[in-house]
Amino acid sequence: MAQNYPNPFNPTTTISYRLGKTSKVELTIYNTAGQKVTTLLDTNQQAGEYQVKWRGESDSGDRVASGVYFYKLWAGDLIQTRKMILLR
Repeated sequence: MAQNYPNPFNPTTTISYRLGKTSKVELTIYNTAGQKVTTLLDTNQQAGEYQVKWRGESDSGDRVASGVYFYKLWAGDLIQTRKMILLR
């Protein structure tokens, strides 16, 4: 999984990752309190390269506040977490 780009971002950022084999993939955004903000992806995917955009919105569609967020990717046995900054 690559660092999101751009970072810091406003209003949209792109998260890129590569799968070496078919896997169940989940990509979730968390705030600094560890609370889930939104799940961007929860599906099975074939091996390959992917990009997912986040528009700085919660699951309910509300714009989230400026600040630090973490995105966590689960793909099979792999778990990776990275930090990003939203500036409004």
